[in-house]
Amino acid sequence: MKILTILTLGAALATFTSSVQADATITLTGVHNCCGGCADGIEEAITQAGATADIDDSTVKITAKTEADVKKATDALVAAGYFGEGASAPEVEDAQVKSAKVGGVHLCCGKCVKAVEKAVKSVKGATSHTAKKNSDTFSVEGDFSTKELAAALNKAGFSGRIQ
Repeated sequence: MKILTILTLGAALATFTSSVQADATITLTGVHNCCGGCADGIEEAITQAGATADIDDSTVKITAKTEADVKKATDALVAAGYFGEGASAPEVEDAQVKSAKVGGVHLCCGKCVKAVEKAVKSVKGATSHTAKKNSDTFSVEGDFSTKELAAALNKAGFSGRIQ
């Protein structure tokens, strides 16, 4: 009887120990999240990568079983057109250009477009953009740095590919 009790206690302790082990997390701040469409896009990108998301305004906490899974979910969020402080920004070649095509920025509504417009206006030398609701790509015109454009979009909570 003592052996059975000890074995049962040992199994229970092993189960408890494995359930108490902490998951890996990262908290991103400044993520663009102006509406339900944004929140849904954030949630979808993270959950499709196998993690969970706790979204509170512009703060997103990503939780997964391992650090590698958290990185995978963070990368998926960035690939979906969002960005937050704490994520790795995509590499952008620094070039002075008169025009650039930007793709992959999350633009589900007019508020997203206004946020992109504000970001573009903050870039020295950028004079106009063609961003529209639900666009996959848009152009930015002027005489500006691609690296400064990327930094402005990141600061506004967006990510995208600049060509």
